[in-house]
Amino acid sequence: MKTATTLLAVVLLGGVGAGSYWLGLRAQAAASAGPATSASATPAASAAPKLLYYRNPMGLADTSPTPKKDSMGMDYIAVYEGEDGSGAPQTAETAGGAPAANTLRISTDKIQKLGVRTETASLRLLGTTVRAAGRVEPDERRVSVIAPKFEGYVEKLLVNVTGQSVVKGQPLFEAYSPELVSAQREYAIAVQGQQAMMDAGGDAQASMRQLAESSLAHLRHWELAPEQMAALIKTGQPQRNVVFLSPVAGVVTDKKALLGMRFMPGDALYQVTDLSSVWVIADLPEQDIGAVKVGAVARITLAAYPNERFDGRVTYVYPSLKPETRTVPVRVELANPGGRLKPAMFAQVELAIGGKTPVLSVPESAVIDTGTRRIVLVQLKQGRFEPREVVLGARSENWVEIVKGVRDGEEVVVAANFLIDAESNLKAAISGFGAPAQAAAAKPTPPPTAPAISAAAGPARPPASGAAAPPHSGH
Repeated sequence: MKTATTLLAVVLLGGVGAGSYWLGLRAQAAASAGPATSASATPAASAAPKLLYYRNPMGLADTSPTPKKDSMGMDYIAVYEGEDGSGAPQTAETAGGAPAANTLRISTDKIQKLGVRTETASLRLLGTTVRAAGRVEPDERRVSVIAPKFEGYVEKLLVNVTGQSVVKGQPLFEAYSPELVSAQREYAIAVQGQQAMMDAGGDAQASMRQLAESSLAHLRHWELAPEQMAALIKTGQPQRNVVFLSPVAGVVTDKKALLGMRFMPGDALYQVTDLSSVWVIADLPEQDIGAVKVGAVARITLAAYPNERFDGRVTYVYPSLKPETRTVPVRVELANPGGRLKPAMFAQVELAIGGKTPVLSVPESAVIDTGTRRIVLVQLKQGRFEPREVVLGARSENWVEIVKGVRDGEEVVVAANFLIDAESNLKAAISGFGAPAQAAAAKPTPPPTAPAISAAAGPARPPASGAAAPPHSGH
């Protein structure tokens, strides 16, 4: 009887121990499965950020739980969970809650601290100015030289100072030429012979008339003054001295005639220049000559008249380049009333060049040149920016044409764009331009799998200290 009772107690205690062990395993598995379920739910919850409130667009300490406008009519900015006001740039979301590629978000207070400023991309006439040094030169077409066609001697100087102003037809000097006197006498004899042959036959008269006309033509080829020719024809008396007249009105720019000197045929004794119109020759750099066309407006300034500007037009682009300076001369014609512009004066020339049709352009400061590409930051809305690669065209002094990358009317950042680059790690965003497929193929890292619990995890832990030990059979 005692043995049977002892055996029943041992069986009951074994069943209770096995049940307790099985319940402990269930509780441990449930506790381990809880964190795994919570971790897998976290990415789903973070995919759609929670709207916290709406912030004042001017950075004032004023928030609203619902959308509204400030006193200037500007919309309040939505603040989502994760935007703690620190101003750290974050990736903006699309309407569906997914991140928009390469779009940056900066808080309003950070925008104000950086001094961000934007301007609108619009159509403009891109006129630019090319500057070059120049010099005043006489108009070569208005320069006259007095060079006798016969040998002679200077007997009297009527204009004896270089730089003296003369009028057209004014006497310059008198010369004596034995050759010219002899030619006049031949003509006088031919005229007298023609008159003596009035009663002779027709052949004799024709011969004398032909001789007189030949002598007169000879004198005309020597370019005697019209008054002298008329006096010679009228009187038939040769004149010892010949007077040379100024062919144009202007200034004597060169005088080589000296009293009593002998001159030979073709010697330039005087040079008279009409300075009512002058040239300005500007030396343009080689890289700018392609944009300069005949008819371009030119503005001239001179050191002698620093507060005045003289306007002219390009009339000729020289066909050759100076290899010493790598420049091409360009000719500008200027009116010179009063003779204020003196030959050999230095001048500063500004040539206005550019297209005749408006083109889409932005300020030059809006372009970030990385060396391999050009980037412009486009403001999508307040605090949202998108970096775009652009193709540039023509340039002016402060503007640059956008051939591709920006649309008309979009706002571009023109100030603090390099600071935005530093704040938002723009280089990392730009690197995604060339690999859209990689961005699309990127997947979120799956959460770590909860460790499996095996039934054969090892021997059961020993009972805690103080627990009742199973009885054993005593003797």
